[in-house]
Amino acid sequence: MITGIHHISMKCGSEEELNKTKDFYINLLGLKMLRTWPDGIMIDAGNTLLEIFTNGEGVKELGAIRHIAFATDNVDEIIEKVRLAGYEVFKEPTDVVIASTPELPARVAFCYGPLGEEIEFFHEK
Repeated sequence: MITGIHHISMKCGSEEELNKTKDFYINLLGLKMLRTWPDGIMIDAGNTLLEIFTNGEGVKELGAIRHIAFATDNVDEIIEKVRLAGYEVFKEPTDVVIASTPELPARVAFCYGPLGEEIEFFHEK
């Protein structure tokens, strides 16, 4: 039986990428380091973990997983923090209504993370 998502895995290709990744997720977004080992780290993202391997080249192309979406109560505030830190915002904060049954109103914004990953900040209204 599936009980949830345990972790999302990413890969760094250098010490510089690892440091930038830790700075983004821990210092900028305020997530907590959970554990480290010689070839990786795990960061606590609330209801899932980010597993970041440090033992080889990272993949820099968009694959089957389109983006990571973080729940937040203030999309505008966090996207401005990300922008001021020098990260590219490619979708400004906007209100959307997902045409589901029932409809899902939300405020969203997107940026690129330190490894080129697409990140969405999502506030369900």
